[in-house]
Parts: sequence; structure tokens; C-alpha cells
Amino acid sequence: MRHLLALSLALLSSPAAAQQVGTLVSADPVAETPPGTQAWRIRYWTANQDGQRQEVTGMIVAPREAVPAQPRRVIAWAHGTSGVAQKCAPSNNPAFFASNPMVEAMARRGYVVAAPDYPGLGSAMPHPYLVGADTAHSVLDAVRAARAIPGAAAGTRFAVWGESQGGHAALWTAISARDYAPDLTLIGTAAAVPPTDLAANMRQASDPNARALLLAFTLHSWSERFGYSLDAFTNKATQGVIHRLAENNCIDVDNKPKLGTILGMLAVRQAVQKKDVTRMEPFARAMRANSIDPARVPGPLLISQGSKDTLVAPAVTRAFAKAVCKRRTAVRWIEIPGGSHIDGARGPRTDETLDWIDARFAGQAPPDDCRRI
Repeated sequence: MRHLLALSLALLSSPAAAQQVGTLVSADPVAETPPGTQAWRIRYWTANQDGQRQEVTGMIVAPREAVPAQPRRVIAWAHGTSGVAQKCAPSNNPAFFASNPMVEAMARRGYVVAAPDYPGLGSAMPHPYLVGADTAHSVLDAVRAARAIPGAAAGTRFAVWGESQGGHAALWTAISARDYAPDLTLIGTAAAVPPTDLAANMRQASDPNARALLLAFTLHSWSERFGYSLDAFTNKATQGVIHRLAENNCIDVDNKPKLGTILGMLAVRQAVQKKDVTRMEPFARAMRANSIDPARVPGPLLISQGSKDTLVAPAVTRAFAKAVCKRRTAVRWIEIPGGSHIDGARGPRTDETLDWIDARFAGQAPPDDCRRI
């Protein structure tokens, strides 16, 4: 028995045990937070779809009040595109709460918010932009890591809510949760303006400059993450433009792009104007693999979409929602007449989505809008 105890202690203190997915590495308190909230910048372990361990970063936010007798409910917040460079981590942004107003709203309702940066944002590795399983694992492991912070008092029941890139991450989290994190219980998924069919959306998104920038992010990310060559797309000079656009630009919805960024987007547009990049391998295969399969998404599900979104094509999102409905999955559909890309999770939609999440935790029957989608 003594030898077994010694072996158990040795295993627990070994590097392998310390790097178990979901293990919290550090939690640094954030000095300035909205009234009534507390937050920690965290480092924790996750694993990509190949099983490789990765130390990543994020933010945990909780109500600033006495620890309750029962664990708190959790929402995993999956942020929209902030960039693909390490410096673009939302948790490092001094304006984190202003840029993510939904987080404060969640904490004010008593939720613990687990807000991962995703791999490569805040950590030294390629960012797997729109790579479903890699991102989903980091979301699920952020929820696990939150449970190791005593002041957060996070439970195992959680909802996931994301916008844009984060809507894609939220849907992939729903797909992955049961197999990757059976210790957690997902009660509902909210996806605002989510890219679903990546190729269809790349073809149908109506803002050519934004589409060029997101294409540059994708090409750079996947060339780094998977080792894909860009030679079939364009020459070395334009490849340099693609990499510089990705490495130098973090997204700030409140500021217009700089002249150099605009010129870079124009160069990418010109380079691919006669090419259908959605059918060029191996990128086409990666787009198929990381699109959302409607048959794999469990309910209940909320989807919100602006009718004037120029980045995520409304017709593509509607077709996805209809396909989910054919599986007899309950879908709450929020269409925002005249809404732009940034309207899907903000403003009045914040309370509407949180009301829906509250009802899922309360065990109420989910509403189903499938007949009117």
C-alpha cells in the first residue's frame, strides 16, 4: 500500500499530470473590473485535435460576492475575430469589458464567464482560425480551468455563447462536448452570426474588402497550422502581403483600417479575383472539414443573424438553421431586420439571448421557431 501511495503521489506531481487538459496553470486577479464583478487572467492546458498539449490563455469573470452554497452556473463566451496574431488576445486588451459588453451582462446575472482567447492568441503557437476542434477544446478546457478558482465557484453545468468566429466555435463546442468533456454538462448553445458552411460563406459574403482580410487570416493561419503552401494561390510578393496582413492587424470594430491594411486587402482581392479559392486544395478540404455539420449539432440551439450582414451571408445561416430543423432539433431563430454583422449578439439581443439561457438552466422546454425560419 505504501508503494502504491508513493506511486500515486509521483504521478500527480509529474509533468504529464500537470499538463492534463483543463488544468489551471495560473490565475492572476484583474485590478479594474466593472462594479460587482471580479476577474482573473488565466493560463491553462488544452489539447488540439491531434492530441498535442498546449498552454493557452483566457479570462474568467464572476460576480463579486460571497461564494454561494451551490456552484455557480457557467457560460463559456466565445469571442468574435480579434485577429490571428499572438498579440490579438482579448484577455490582454485593456478594453476587454468595453469590447465584450456581454461578459459584464452575464456576470450581473450571477454567471461565471469562461472566456478563452483560443490557441495562438496570447500563446506562442499558430492560431487555428476557424479550425473547429482545436478551438472547441480550448473553450471546454476554459470551463474546466474556471472550476479551480475558489472565488469563481464554477459548476459543471454550462451554456456556450459566441459571436462570429465565436459562433463557429460555439457550434463546434456543442459538437465536441460529450466526447471531449464528459465531466461537463452542456445545457444550450447560442450562436450569433456564425460561419457554418465556410466555402459557401466565403463565396457569398458581400463585403469584398472584409472578405479579403478574412481570407488572408485563413490562408496565413492554415499555412502555419497545417503547413499548407500558398504557391497555388499567388506569387511570393502577394504571399508576403497575406502574412503581413495577418501578423500586423488586430480587429477593432471601433476604428477604421489603416491605409496599409486597405492596400493589402486590395492586393489580395486582385490576386484571387479570377480564382475560386474555396475549390483549391488542400484549403477546400480544410473548409469542408471545419464547416458545421447540421446533423452533429445537439439542441437546444439559438441562432441570431442580421439581415444586412456583409460578412456572414444571411442566406447561408438560414440554410444551416433549416438543415438543423430537419433533424427535429429545437431552434430559437432571432432575425434582426437591417442588422449588420456586429448586431447579432449586442444591444437588445444580449438580454434576449440571456433570457433564453436562463430558461435552459431553469429546465424550461426550449422554444422552437423551425416553422418560421
